[in-house]
Amino acid sequence: MNGSLSPLLSRGFAATLLLPLTLPAVSGSSFAHQAKSGWAYPYACCSNQDCREIPAKLVSERPEGYVINPTGEVVAYTDRRIKQSPDGVYHWCSVAGEDTSRTICLFVPPKLF
Repeated sequence: MNGSLSPLLSRGFAATLLLPLTLPAVSGSSFAHQAKSGWAYPYACCSNQDCREIPAKLVSERPEGYVINPTGEVVAYTDRRIKQSPDGVYHWCSVAGEDTSRTICLFVPPKLF
């Protein structure tokens, strides 16, 4: 009986050893926090968890700056949290990625005028 179990144990043992090596490649943080278009959010803006693409209707432009409509927060045009969007759409990085928290970074599309 030991002879018949030996190949199974060897395969099971090898799979057990390989499993921890393959999981990080699938779920690694290097790919975990990218925009849909493929660019990586800067770590300073999001700590690899707080950013996401948002529809333009969630951001308004007023004389005092960009208004995050869900929270009413105003981010001045000169604020260092404003970043140029590499893919031409809005991306919002908020504390803990929540829709009710304050802005860490706001990626805005380039002006067309």
